[in-house]
Amino acid sequence: MKWFLLFWGGPILFLGLWYGLSYYDMNFGIYMLRRDFHDLVFQIYGNVLGIPPDTIPPLVMKAVVVDTLILFGLMALRRRKAIMAWLKGRRLAGL
Repeated sequence: MKWFLLFWGGPILFLGLWYGLSYYDMNFGIYMLRRDFHDLVFQIYGNVLGIPPDTIPPLVMKAVVVDTLILFGLMALRRRKAIMAWLKGRRLAGL
């Protein structure tokens, strides 16, 4: 399961870091992190998808949130016995 989370979280982290650094043009001399490259990437995606480039980041964020909810839902389903035991232990400890 940790490998699954690593292969899920790695690209999400990379995408978030790239977006944040390139949006604010903190490039450290790397062309990939420049604002004009950022705009070019979203312009290309907008042309391919046929939508305005400024609508792509919210769509990506919604996709990441939905994927995260599905992933954690599957993890909870897989570990439901341990989660229920933990909840029962907390409920009994609180009384």
